[in-house]
Amino acid sequence: MIPQMQTRVCRLHGKNDLRIETMEIASPAEGEVLVAVAAGGICGSDLHYLSDGGIGTIRVREPIILGHEASGRVVAVGPGVTGLAPGDGVAINPSRPCGTCRYCTEGLPMHCLNMRFNGSAMRLPHEQGFFRDRIVVSADQCIKVPESADMHAVACAEPLAVCLHAARMAGDLSGKRVLVTGAGPIGSLCVAIAAAEGAAEIVVTDLQDAVLKIAKQMGATQTINVATNGTAMARYAEEKGYFDVAFECSAAAPAIASAVAGLRPRGVLVQVGVAGDTPMPINALVAKEIHMQGTHRFHEEFAEAVDAIVSGRIIVFPIITGRYTLDKAAEAFSAAADRSQSVKVHLQFGGLDKFSNSLAANCRQTRR
Repeated sequence: MIPQMQTRVCRLHGKNDLRIETMEIASPAEGEVLVAVAAGGICGSDLHYLSDGGIGTIRVREPIILGHEASGRVVAVGPGVTGLAPGDGVAINPSRPCGTCRYCTEGLPMHCLNMRFNGSAMRLPHEQGFFRDRIVVSADQCIKVPESADMHAVACAEPLAVCLHAARMAGDLSGKRVLVTGAGPIGSLCVAIAAAEGAAEIVVTDLQDAVLKIAKQMGATQTINVATNGTAMARYAEEKGYFDVAFECSAAAPAIASAVAGLRPRGVLVQVGVAGDTPMPINALVAKEIHMQGTHRFHEEFAEAVDAIVSGRIIVFPIITGRYTLDKAAEAFSAAADRSQSVKVHLQFGGLDKFSNSLAANCRQTRR
């Protein structure tokens, strides 16, 4: 019989019904590790689950532990685990493709027909997420990071992986003129990647000055508040457009139209933001032979994101605008929903501290 431990969790029971609860957790089995979660980022999907009870047709149908962006420290390893030891800092990958369906075998695991993704209500039972003090995960989900790594930065690996995949869809950005519409976490990280890859110019639009200020810190060469300066984008539409690449990160119809208008003929529109059915300027897409490219999640980019963060190639700290302990989760979600002040808000947990022998001792006791 596997011993049980207690862990606090941030669990959603339904629309606007978020609770901090305690539940039992087993010790790691074959191929698993027990991780003390350090930091977890609140994503837009978490906010939609809370405020709307779901995202589009995906509904919360049973209690779900939220969170799919996290870092942590290994507390214990199960039988057969190599390469990880108690005390190791890790980035936790929420994506678990099956590896055997038609898309996995074709090299498209981000389109896995049997995808398991932590913190997602798409399946029933729901896939439980990372917002908890401790979690048992497959060792394969963990990427070890240096002892010196900042665990809040490491927790940004998942959204950065999304943006690295989007950048891959866009092609070479070196020397390109890039437009980013929407300066939330994803938009700002797209800015950072474009800057790191040598884009010649990076223009960012949004409705809020606070997030545009962060985008500037992430590498934007110019920012435009289209709420207060609605005509500023008009010049980029002259002579059939200006930009080579546009990362559309808002999924708002006006922003999509602005991106298409600003792209030069045969420019690339990477649609990163998601929403329901949205009007598209089809005539302009056709007339300018725009390449419209969707982008969905990531695969190998997760490991690349971790490396980019710990190596310092991508500096993510400016987007982390708030840090709250688990007992203040309600305040954290409220702050995350306020785009006039927040980009990325993190919850922080006990694993944020340097590994202590007490954690390992506690785990050993539960095995007896």
